[in-house]
Amino acid sequence: MERFEEIEKSIVTTYRNKIWTKFVKGIREFEMISEGDKIAVCISGGKDSMLMAKCFQELKKHRKMNFELVFLVMNPGYNEMNTQKIIENSKTLNIPITMFETDIFNRVVNIDDHPCYICARMRRGYLYEKAKELGCNKIALGHHFDDVIETTLMGMLYGAQMQTMMPKVCSTSHPGMELIRPMYYVKEENIIRWAKRNDLEFIQCACRFTEHYTKCENRDGSSKREEIKALIKELRKKYENIDINIFRSTQNVNLDTLISYRKNGKTHHFLEKYGKKDSKNVE
Repeated sequence: MERFEEIEKSIVTTYRNKIWTKFVKGIREFEMISEGDKIAVCISGGKDSMLMAKCFQELKKHRKMNFELVFLVMNPGYNEMNTQKIIENSKTLNIPITMFETDIFNRVVNIDDHPCYICARMRRGYLYEKAKELGCNKIALGHHFDDVIETTLMGMLYGAQMQTMMPKVCSTSHPGMELIRPMYYVKEENIIRWAKRNDLEFIQCACRFTEHYTKCENRDGSSKREEIKALIKELRKKYENIDINIFRSTQNVNLDTLISYRKNGKTHHFLEKYGKKDSKNVE
């Protein structure tokens, strides 16, 4: 048995409950794949997207639905070491990647206001465009369970808003294209365990900014996402299911107890219906 076959086997045996069933659950529950889809599985070179690619290959073997896959790697300006690491890992994992070059890092390096946000938006745009050029109607990103709850808390604590990372969204800038997140239920700790068990090393954040003193950092050198990750870790010491509860809170929103909310771009205030017969603002 070749090494990539052993790695594939570990996903559906050793990590069947922690990774494989979670991957399948997300796809089924949120109806991420339809008959005839052509999906661009977007690989950044990190552990999350590489594992997602292997899960997609496994799913394809089952042939329960007719869909096509393209394993798409965008190089936004990685250094040679990181670029080669992605290529080597793709060969090790038997993932037939399609790589294309962009100059995103060079274009955002001198931006002072929210460079990470702009970089992410540009990368997403390039992925949509390349995927569409290749005949795809969906792109798949490797965001996992921890990304979802961290984004939810970041929105509340830093953005003063209640929102979450959705399992799938339709693109407004690229009509006919859709973004899906199949790793939605997979916890990062299990991705790390899978990588370590199989002796796999992936690139970390290969952003040009983080190679030096980055504009992505706070004054103490830590990112806001890292702050939230550390906060959740501390909370979990006292409340084991704190991350699960944060996640479930996005599925149990009671609009009758919110002061205001936005829907379809319009803000609604509780006073609009306050005191009326159909109002729920009573005790």
